[in-house]
Amino acid sequence: MAALLALALGGFGIGATEFAAMGLLPEIAADLVPGLLATNPDAAIGQAGWVITAYALGVVVGAPTIAALAGRFPRRGLLVALAVAFTAATLATALLPTLETVIAARVLAGLPHGAYFGIAALVAAELMGPGKRGQGVALVLSGLTVSTVIGVPIITAVGQAAGWRAAYLLVAAVFAATILAVRILVPPVAGDPDSTIRRELGAFARPQVWIAVGVGAIGFGGFFAVYSYIAPLATEEAGFAASAVPWLLASTGVGMTLGNFLGGRLADGGTTRAQFIAFAGLAASLTLVGLVGGTQVGAAIGTFAVGFTAAALSPIVQTRLMDVAGDSQTLAAALNHSALNLGNALGAFLGGLVVAAGLGYLAPAWVGLALAAGGVVLAVVGVLVARRSERTAA
Repeated sequence: MAALLALALGGFGIGATEFAAMGLLPEIAADLVPGLLATNPDAAIGQAGWVITAYALGVVVGAPTIAALAGRFPRRGLLVALAVAFTAATLATALLPTLETVIAARVLAGLPHGAYFGIAALVAAELMGPGKRGQGVALVLSGLTVSTVIGVPIITAVGQAAGWRAAYLLVAAVFAATILAVRILVPPVAGDPDSTIRRELGAFARPQVWIAVGVGAIGFGGFFAVYSYIAPLATEEAGFAASAVPWLLASTGVGMTLGNFLGGRLADGGTTRAQFIAFAGLAASLTLVGLVGGTQVGAAIGTFAVGFTAAALSPIVQTRLMDVAGDSQTLAAALNHSALNLGNALGAFLGGLVVAAGLGYLAPAWVGLALAAGGVVLAVVGVLVARRSERTAA
């Protein structure tokens, strides 16, 4: 259990570094684009949102690249190295002076994200034993979701009180603690001696892998379209004070934590059925935000529901990828985070477009609903392709 907690601590730091910006966009805009903020606040916040997109793009690039190269290496040493990279890039985020350099630092910070979660998931699955792979994945991801309950609200409050740069210094301290925890508490776990770059990249020759990545990317984009702009949604649409934003983030994080564990159990019962259950809930919760998110009660309930249903999708997609990737397990475990962060980049970008167009902070919910619908279509395609493959094999 101590080893799983050490792995989850890294997930806690990742959740903090990934989601902290979403509660601090006004502060980031005030520091990095003050002139634009004074003349066009919506456009300034939209530009500040690029730091979210930059991190997500780093994950998309880094997850398959590092995973393909790292399959043979001992798992614990690799996790420590990735935690060191997180620490350095997060420090750079806190110290660099301009929007452009901060964006570059966020790309670097995102590179180890998918590989850390992927390798940690493989270690957790081995520690949990047969038949509990989905729950092992969920335990590793629980660090990220618990971070949204505790870490992100605290870090948001620190950023509002002491500046957003202080918030990222605090995140860097969490990663420094992760280095020690993983090194001390996680037992040595050998890599796969037969892993090669060619074998790992062979996952991309499987249509079901591409479909699963698309399901996660497009479907999860619906969550990030709303979550990326939760701070201005709360203050500009629902009428909350800025001091209430950390509490709203915490409520959403509670939903994510509960949904993550539910998703792990659903995944162990079969990923095909599980993904449709999660998407149905996500579509309903996004509709709720779009219709009543302009009220305080509606915003609180709606964002909780969006977090709950979207987080259930994450272990389902990761388990699905591990099911369909054959021998390319290291890459498959990491690809889930490429998929989710493609969704992060896409949702934040499209949400920013409708905000910058002056449509308000409820409009991203409808963008999210359209993205979730696209994820359902891809899930249906995946089912059809699987049935056709079964008939061909028979």
